[in-house]
Amino acid sequence: MDIEAALKNRGKEQKDADERRRAAEEYTGAKLDAVSSYPFDASAASTNVENMIGVIQVPLGYAGPVTINGDHAKGSFLVPMATTEGALIASVSRGMSVINAAGGARVKVLSDAMTRAPVLRVDGIDHAQKVIDWITEHTEEIDAAVVSTTKHGQLMEIEVFPAGRDLHLRMSYRTGDAMGMNMCTIASEAVCRLICENTGAVLVSVSGNMCTDKKPAAINAIRGRGKTVVAEVRVPKDVVEKKLHCTAALMAEVNTRKNLIGSSLAGSLGCNAHAANMVAALYIATGQDPAQVVEGSLTLTTCEVDGDDLYMAVRMPAVEVGSVGGGTKLPAQSEALALIGCNGSGNARKLAEIVAVTVLAGELSTVGAQAAGHLGKAHSQLGR
Repeated sequence: MDIEAALKNRGKEQKDADERRRAAEEYTGAKLDAVSSYPFDASAASTNVENMIGVIQVPLGYAGPVTINGDHAKGSFLVPMATTEGALIASVSRGMSVINAAGGARVKVLSDAMTRAPVLRVDGIDHAQKVIDWITEHTEEIDAAVVSTTKHGQLMEIEVFPAGRDLHLRMSYRTGDAMGMNMCTIASEAVCRLICENTGAVLVSVSGNMCTDKKPAAINAIRGRGKTVVAEVRVPKDVVEKKLHCTAALMAEVNTRKNLIGSSLAGSLGCNAHAANMVAALYIATGQDPAQVVEGSLTLTTCEVDGDDLYMAVRMPAVEVGSVGGGTKLPAQSEALALIGCNGSGNARKLAEIVAVTVLAGELSTVGAQAAGHLGKAHSQLGR
């Protein structure tokens, strides 16, 4: 498409959005003046939303700065957070000031694999075993099927879960700097076509829910999905007392009785204070898929006394983020990514490390506030 044609098409998409909005106003009687005010052409969101009528704007602030000593994120960062929850950014900023006073947080991406899990129908367990054997014996053909669909994806592993006439295949992929769900779905369909053509199995669904996408699942908490990240900080005794107004022993007790025992009694798959808060605010700000906050909530927060000091860490088994693709190309989201140096190729793991440290900061502050008995006071002053 030449430039003139592209400009004409862009104008058409904006005109269509305006017409749909006016039609919605006429149909409902609502006025959509605020929704209609946004600083980019509707064509910029053409692959992100259907039936576009405008934009919902979420207040954006920043937490920090915070010092991060990661393998990919190194230095001091102002972290963009989009939220409507008063007191959240103030609390995270407080946690970040504690991290800074402690010399920064250490963080590491321990594994990196997006999953898609098709379900096949087989005749029975003998047939299931034959399909499994075929998969094991034909890895080169399977890899070629993946390569035919993507330049950036790489199949790492296929785990098999036979159950009667069901055969679930949990496929793990490297997806470069994209979050990669679409990439995995298209590649998995190609692999399943190959398997079915050669074994007589029947593809029932490219997603058999063992992936597991956008639902709380033990398999993600244990095996991981996307990036598994651990962030930690050792906070000196005097910093705990000065900034959090409590002791390391009190914080460890709150964490054990609340985040570990309380979560276990509730049957929660995540054992944390409010990890989803930080994940949601960062995902919305940076153009990630907000529904994958579910997997972010699987965070495990640990806290213990180290001498007289405090050691605190978060394990996030499913940080599903990308620095390219999806909503990252939208103007505001791209700017938010630029704020932390994470826009464009080569930055997905860096972004995942920043997510984990931001969650650690929020956990530090909230557990500290509860240990000191200040949580209600903070929300009364800032969140009402």
